[in-house]
Amino acid sequence: MGDRSTGALRNRGSVRDLTGGSPLPGPTRFTPLALALLLPGAPAARAGETAPAYRETAGRILGRALVDDGAWKKLEHLTIRIGHRLSGSPGLEKAVAWAHEGMKAEGLEGARLQPVKVPRWVRGREWARAVSPVERELPVLGLGLSVGTPKEGITAPVVVVRGFEDLQALGRERVEGRIVAFAPDWEGYGRTVRFRSSGASAAAKLGALAVLVRSATGRSLASPHTGALGYAEDAPKIPAASITVEDAEWLRRMAAAGETVTVSLFMEARLEAEADSANVIAEIRGSEKPDEVVVMGGHYDSWDVGQGAHDDGCACMAAWQALTILKELGLRPRRTLRVVLWANEENGLRGGRAYREALGDSVSSHVAAIEMDGGCERPVGFGFSVTKPGEPRPRRGEGGTPVEPADPVAAKALATVREVGSLFDSIDAGTVKWGGGGADISPLMRDGVPGLSLDTVGEHYFDWHHSHADTLDKVDPAALRRAVGMLAVMGYVLADLPDRLVQ
Repeated sequence: MGDRSTGALRNRGSVRDLTGGSPLPGPTRFTPLALALLLPGAPAARAGETAPAYRETAGRILGRALVDDGAWKKLEHLTIRIGHRLSGSPGLEKAVAWAHEGMKAEGLEGARLQPVKVPRWVRGREWARAVSPVERELPVLGLGLSVGTPKEGITAPVVVVRGFEDLQALGRERVEGRIVAFAPDWEGYGRTVRFRSSGASAAAKLGALAVLVRSATGRSLASPHTGALGYAEDAPKIPAASITVEDAEWLRRMAAAGETVTVSLFMEARLEAEADSANVIAEIRGSEKPDEVVVMGGHYDSWDVGQGAHDDGCACMAAWQALTILKELGLRPRRTLRVVLWANEENGLRGGRAYREALGDSVSSHVAAIEMDGGCERPVGFGFSVTKPGEPRPRRGEGGTPVEPADPVAAKALATVREVGSLFDSIDAGTVKWGGGGADISPLMRDGVPGLSLDTVGEHYFDWHHSHADTLDKVDPAALRRAVGMLAVMGYVLADLPDRLVQ
């Protein structure tokens, strides 16, 4: 194989090792799909040396992951016995302690807690109802970091807008003293979420008393979806709550019919003193270059509704179990492979920032960062990005697709990651797209660390996202096992390559 990786050679195993020769720890019964993945003679999908060098090792990892239920058991404990995990809540701290002890018990190296100060936002009681011209309850979820209403609540007529242009066209005269309802068309999460993020301050500048915002989802079964807002420094802070897609449509139709709906809103939301929390960290130390690191993980916090199963418990358990499987298989890459369960992504990004700040000038020790934060539907591949420190993220062309890199260093790195991605062709998950990363690894990526995201089909994620419906029953165990295998293979290979991904 020429320059075939010595790491792959020293860790290689055969099909016989897995099925009858030297049994590995854990299950040894394999499905036909798992066995097919293990065949070393399967042709590489792309020319190059990386995929052939690691094909047998990848087969061992995937074969084990596809019959492993460790991540599912961990996710079941996290969601059923602990539940949602808002930053600053007892639930998150219980989850942090449980994961830390579990990693130590499994013998993962360097299991530790990295202290992080996090905001403590408390939802309190909340309700809304239409009081005229008809009376009906309006299910709501206060937006994260929102202020509350006065103790007596707010009762005011509603003005309905589809977007910021409609709002500005109304002007202060028709907005002041009213509740603004943002009822936009669904244009995908990236465009629709801006009304949740910035709607309150935009309306407050025109004198609005509060805002109701259509949930950032394309489909709804009368369920509101929460999420963080951001208050502008030059505007009053007014209460903000999400409403269901159905109620946003109802308000829009009432306005079109010439009816003015009056709504009563009550929210006890408040921001309390910051709380102590932590990132949970463990690793497999590198055999040759332990000071160089590939880091992967997800955010451990969730909103205070549902169980935080898809967002982002499944990713945290998948990344943790990926390391566990590698350890059980006796695979130790050249570089250190680290898992981090980041704190406070949902309403502050404190965990990702604390991790980056702790590195200081040694951020260059990180050769890649992988984040999973798109739910645990069927994986289809990875996204990948790398830019020079301080440069903007990859620009997007028509249709929002990132323009592939002209920089030869980035292009070479992308080609290498695509070779690694070809190892997942047998499970229809070999696509590697230019444009990837995540919120928690973004501080690393701004300093030039290559970033990857595990991508899924994304068919139903936003149906459950930030809602009471984000529960374990929505997770497909087979998709979770695939995510474990893909994180384990990608993390291992990037940590074991003879040369760094980006020189």
